[in-house]
Amino acid sequence: MTATSVTASRSGARIERLPLARFTTLGVGGEAEVWFVGNHEQLAEALEQPYRVLGGGSNLVVADEGVPERVIRLTGPLAEADLTPDPELSDAETVVTGWVGGGVPLPGLIRKLQKLGLSNLEGTVGIPAQVGGAVWMNAGTRYGEMFGGLHTLEIVTPGGTRQVTPDELDWGYRRSGLSRGHVVSRVRLKLRRSDPEEVRARMDFADQARKGQPKMKTPGCAFKNPGGVSAGRLIDEAGLKGTRIGGALIAPEHGNFIVNLGGASSRDVHALLDLIRERVGVPLELEYELWPEQG
Repeated sequence: MTATSVTASRSGARIERLPLARFTTLGVGGEAEVWFVGNHEQLAEALEQPYRVLGGGSNLVVADEGVPERVIRLTGPLAEADLTPDPELSDAETVVTGWVGGGVPLPGLIRKLQKLGLSNLEGTVGIPAQVGGAVWMNAGTRYGEMFGGLHTLEIVTPGGTRQVTPDELDWGYRRSGLSRGHVVSRVRLKLRRSDPEEVRARMDFADQARKGQPKMKTPGCAFKNPGGVSAGRLIDEAGLKGTRIGGALIAPEHGNFIVNLGGASSRDVHALLDLIRERVGVPLELEYELWPEQG
């Protein structure tokens, strides 16, 4: 790819046309106009035209043609974390933090919380997301999810900025209750005081359960577990583990993961998703987000 020019918006946001594969854990996806926004003024300007928000790039499959909308990345102050306890809301057992930007990488945040002896989010260890995206989809594992540690969410839309609590949202398994287009710009965390070594032990236990997952480029789990049944088990029983199309592979380690062997295209991944739906005997709901969406 040839070098692209970098421009600035009127509020100072950096704008560059880039391949989205660079920002996704799967490593596929065509180009888009990327806005790097570091404050609320820049974010408000970015929302003036059709947009998408890209966090850590996990749980996402982007089309080979890219997307026509501008793509927003949170940087600067919107990617910083103030973990200082709020004295008016914290007590001997509970800590409510200052604001944590939506662009903060979740893995680093979990490590900081462990060192501070703050519990409630260690079950999300190993999820390669940013805070905003992890909250938007209520990312988690069987050992915990993002809404287990939230006090307040700051939500930005073209209509303005508002703050909500988890009780105001219809959140649940892998969903926050927020509509598409809502940007989780910042959150405040509600955490439980604990011993740092106890938090580390719970992190290690949760992480150990992930050892059977593939280490290659992957968006994560492809499908939600239907009715409490393991989607990975259903895919395994259909004899699909190890199936390859182009550069994409249904992981031999775990059937609910699709990996990029190198040079995979979005079309390869979609072909495997279609094959799984065709061969598994029950309806499966995607956990991946698709850009653009399919009707």
